[in-house]
Amino acid sequence: MPWGLLAPALTVIGVLLLFPLGRVVWLSFRDFHLRNLVTGTSESVGLDNYAALLGDPYLWRVVLPNTVGFALVAVVATVVLGTLVALLLSTLRPLPRVVVVSCVMVAWAMPAVSGTYVWIWIFDVDHGIVARALTSLGVLGPDGYNWFADRLFFYAVVTLNVVHSGFPFVAVTVLAGLLTVPRDLHEAAMIDGAGAWRRFWHVTFPVLRPVFAVVTVLSTIWDFKVFAQIYLMPGGDVGGSEMLNLGVWAYVRSFGHNDYGTGAAVAVLLTLLLLAITVLYLRALFREDELR
Repeated sequence: MPWGLLAPALTVIGVLLLFPLGRVVWLSFRDFHLRNLVTGTSESVGLDNYAALLGDPYLWRVVLPNTVGFALVAVVATVVLGTLVALLLSTLRPLPRVVVVSCVMVAWAMPAVSGTYVWIWIFDVDHGIVARALTSLGVLGPDGYNWFADRLFFYAVVTLNVVHSGFPFVAVTVLAGLLTVPRDLHEAAMIDGAGAWRRFWHVTFPVLRPVFAVVTVLSTIWDFKVFAQIYLMPGGDVGGSEMLNLGVWAYVRSFGHNDYGTGAAVAVLLTLLLLAITVLYLRALFREDELR
């Protein structure tokens, strides 16, 4: 009976998730190019695609540092900003809170493509708001500055884009948890002389540990596989540039070079990296709970 009740959901999951994942893994072991889409046949190459990727200096010098470094900064910034906004919202009365939450959720509801082009316009070399402001202050010359040609500034703009679109989810989720924390705990901590930081770290955070685990894991998954926010930036779609991460590199290798086997291998490496990080984080979290 339990398996019969679960069968429809498991079937949907298998069709929509497991089959495409299995197809990608299968492709990663094949020599699959554009001609193979026409012929419908391909040749197995074993682990050659993975060996070629792991032996490529571009992976270790550019793609992996971009992916890991950007994700770490973006996840920390998103969780911290979302938590600060949630703490602010928890101090508001119900009506102002609803108004502010509605305004905050606009950023989360904005499509990634639209949001990315807004940030491209803000940092435009000639007519962007940032360029005009810095030029009027005398910081930049009349020629402006191409923020998208520098690797550090490129990812700084991408981080602003991702954090702006991601913090509302963290804020609303953490706010829901904050509203469940008993007031008696905070009042007791205040009587004992605990300040705002001590109350948050020793009272609020332990209660909301599962909530922070969820938002951190989800933010990590989303930020590691960011695609549109990088691909649509000027210079973010070039196969030999210094701006690619694993997600965009997989797309470029697959559809830019018509090498679908290697592109699938990049996607599998990204999935394995995400699984490893998620498992390590959850194990550390649960181990800390056991020690308590």
